[in-house]
Amino acid sequence: MTRPSSNLSLPKVLVLGTGGTIAASGSVATQLSDYSVGTSVDALIQAVPELKQLARFDFEQIANIKSFLIGDEVLLKLAHRVNVGLADPDVRAVVITHGTDTLEETAYFLNLVVNSDKPVVLVGAMRPATALSADGPLNLFHAVSVAVHPDSVGKGVMVVMNDRMVSARHVSKHNTTFVDTFNLTEQGCLGTVSGVTVGYDAAPVQRHTAQSELHLSPSVKNLPAVDIIYEHQGAGLHLYQASIASGARGIVLAGTGNGSMSDVAIAAAELAAAAGIAFVRSTRVGQGRVGVSINDKSHGTVAAQSLNPQKARILLRLALLKTNDREVLQRIFNEY
Repeated sequence: MTRPSSNLSLPKVLVLGTGGTIAASGSVATQLSDYSVGTSVDALIQAVPELKQLARFDFEQIANIKSFLIGDEVLLKLAHRVNVGLADPDVRAVVITHGTDTLEETAYFLNLVVNSDKPVVLVGAMRPATALSADGPLNLFHAVSVAVHPDSVGKGVMVVMNDRMVSARHVSKHNTTFVDTFNLTEQGCLGTVSGVTVGYDAAPVQRHTAQSELHLSPSVKNLPAVDIIYEHQGAGLHLYQASIASGARGIVLAGTGNGSMSDVAIAAAELAAAAGIAFVRSTRVGQGRVGVSINDKSHGTVAAQSLNPQKARILLRLALLKTNDREVLQRIFNEY
């Protein structure tokens, strides 16, 4: 659907709604949890009339759910719609409203499969629109400001919240309730936005979007199954055995420290290798790089570099559509 604009000289932005807190409402202004998701993306746009100063809009409701319910069907539908939208020469950028719980996973997925240099911006909120000091309206305004800014071209998929632009490659949720939940890691943010003032200080160096080799063909209807297994003191082999028996194509270890592997994890990696299942070492720590180890080749493992377990799972699922070769998988993890 198209939102009419009196100024046809403004850039056109495709806004895709998936739900989340930004599309939620509560019964009272102090209700900050257990609220209901259901506001349409059209209503979100209309609720911020200042957006008409920035762009013309097409909008579409891809889903209207809490983001922890998003699965392959929604991801593939979203990726297809983004690519089709960006192929339209009249569309300057895409903005996606999304819940924060799995926002980082969707953003990184799109960073790998979008085949365009045009800006793609994901935006959410930590408070429903009915709450005191709701953050959604300004986040949405900032997301559009960033999306239409000429310097946003070629930056890959970004998340815009709490006045910051962060690359999908590095964004991660760090707090359950704070509005600055997507705070900075060592890699930092790309820049800041205040109203219509957009300033970039950095650019992503990993391969993404138009430079990616992981674009989806129209024939892809399902993604390979990959499990995440969390390492802890006294962990047993049974979860790995269950994953292998269930038909998983890959396993991501949320390891301790620098992707450390216990004797059980090493045994699990060897079982996986014997079954032709990819095994990636990440870390449960939250920040830091899990680099290539001298033991990776003998264990049949792949180092996740600075990807957290949930993002390592996204990359592995897409990479497994191309290859199961350990060395090629390691090259992909090094580059993306």
